[in-house]
Amino acid sequence: MNEDAPTPRFPGYDVLARWDSPSFDAITRNTLAARLDDVPPRRWLTQDEWDLLDAINARLLPQPDRAHPIPITPWIDAMLHDDRGEGYRHPDMPPLRAAWRQGLAAVDDEARRLHDRPFVRLDADAQDALLHTLEGGRAMSPRWQGLDARRFFIHHLLKTAAGFYYAHPLAWNEIGFGGPANPRGYVRLGFDSRDPWEAKEAP
Repeated sequence: MNEDAPTPRFPGYDVLARWDSPSFDAITRNTLAARLDDVPPRRWLTQDEWDLLDAINARLLPQPDRAHPIPITPWIDAMLHDDRGEGYRHPDMPPLRAAWRQGLAAVDDEARRLHDRPFVRLDADAQDALLHTLEGGRAMSPRWQGLDARRFFIHHLLKTAAGFYYAHPLAWNEIGFGGPANPRGYVRLGFDSRDPWEAKEAP
């Protein structure tokens, strides 16, 4: 979880420069415009839960080089408000909303037990250490009863945050992604080959 800004792999690449090109159609433009301009307000999380999740996301996906970080917490809140999951859940996990509510409370309880303060008041190193504790399956709080801490960390916190982060076009620039295959499509599909309109990786 190093906060040093990485050297860009695709310097100068901006996927939004192809806004009016054959790469995007009206549906794609409308979807991207919503991700860029229609960030949802808080509707399901409490303010304390929102602040906690925001602090967690800031450690999972640090964005020190962005004046305006890609929003993650608002989209998770919208997902929970709509009760919209992936269409399945592990048999040993509570329903989506219950898992998030219990899991966030358990993360904060871990912080209070270890450091006598909430997660949001820990320094970055302590926050990272606590998250590594969850990742390693070493959680101790009784608040986890009925909820696997490691599974919650990986499948709820980490995967969900990464999913919303990389759904944002500014994150596409980091990985040289040109957007949906529709309508233009991709032709050169061989190993280490790219179409002329795709991003070129720095040597």
